[in-house]
Amino acid sequence: MVTAVKLKYECCTLTTDFGLTDSHVTAMKGVILGINPEAKLVDICHNIEPQNIGEAAFVLSTAYQFFPRHTIHVVVVDPGVDKQ
Repeated sequence: MVTAVKLKYECCTLTTDFGLTDSHVTAMKGVILGINPEAKLVDICHNIEPQNIGEAAFVLSTAYQFFPRHTIHVVVVDPGVDKQ
């Protein structure tokens, strides 16, 4: 069971290597909105090269300073996905 925690934040940004050809981004947003229906979600980028943590860090570094102070920045890049 997920318990909602009241935090002071203006919005939540999302940066992933999910791409936009399936429902992964939508599912993640649904989970966040299920926890906090008032969340303001902002997509920074979902086209990070798969498993490229450095690229995700660079993209976020060029954008985060333009968001309000208490913004939550969610970055999902898994370097081990699809590896045998």
